[in-house]
Amino acid sequence: MSVYLRRSLAYAGSITVGGGVGVFLGQYILGQKNGNEGGLASFMPSRTVAEAKESLHGGMDKSSWTSFKLGERKQVTGNTHLYRFKLDKSDDSLNLPIASCLLVRARIGSKQEDGTRKYVIRPYTPTSASTAAGHFDLIVKVYEKGVMSKHFGEMKVGDELEMKGPIVKLPYTPNMKKHVGMVAGGTGITPMLQVAEAILKNPDDKTKVSLIFANVTEGDIILRKELDAYKKQYPDRFDVYYVLDKPGFFWKGGKGFVSSKMLKEHMPPPGQDNLVFVCGPPPMMEHISGNKAPDKSQGELKGLLKDLGYESGQVFKF
Repeated sequence: MSVYLRRSLAYAGSITVGGGVGVFLGQYILGQKNGNEGGLASFMPSRTVAEAKESLHGGMDKSSWTSFKLGERKQVTGNTHLYRFKLDKSDDSLNLPIASCLLVRARIGSKQEDGTRKYVIRPYTPTSASTAAGHFDLIVKVYEKGVMSKHFGEMKVGDELEMKGPIVKLPYTPNMKKHVGMVAGGTGITPMLQVAEAILKNPDDKTKVSLIFANVTEGDIILRKELDAYKKQYPDRFDVYYVLDKPGFFWKGGKGFVSSKMLKEHMPPPGQDNLVFVCGPPPMMEHISGNKAPDKSQGELKGLLKDLGYESGQVFKF
């Protein structure tokens, strides 16, 4: 197994969409006009060592749970909302590394003997820039059987939610691969964008990125404007292919489920210089690469990617 896989801490879910995409998305959805609000931090004010350590990740700690208050929420699509949580200090930032996620917990599970409910814990990916000041954003889609996502759907401004992190999943380094393929479904796009943006914004990173983005309907596609802008800005380094399960009459992209043919046409071929990321709902993961193991390790490589000749070290499941 390669070094980067041995070093990674495997948790289900997604990671930060940093930089311009995260800033633009939060400002656009919440209707902000002041470009400086939530923008990239240019410096860290002078602080004591203790204060600097406390605010390294905006008061968040990977070893203990901390409550964060919901400051704003706004609809993105029919069943998807942006949730903006406040940091204690207006000049603090999460400063999440690439690629990492946050863990969220709430007592919304089954009842225990003492009358309390069990904790339900899920990983989520901030879509705001890692250095956004005073807040961080989560985009959550409410699923019919999603216990935590339904809890998000019921949250009101002023409610609090316990979180901890960052949890590093894949320590990415520039040029670690020549060609990176990405297969994302729904909000599984977030880890892909965080890595893609880190690659594309770094002039010293020559890695090519190819993305297959699957959704149910065209209205479910989040961050499409930003993805299309990347494709236009970096035509030789970034490509995106949209796939819809329920396409409209005039849809010209992929139709149905992601197929072997689509993977052959849009993903880098199996090889030690290439890597394919996969992130999406469990049925899609099982179809493409197999799901992660119960202990959240990478698990056995299965599905279409195995059938096409990829090896376990050439696929990473977020």
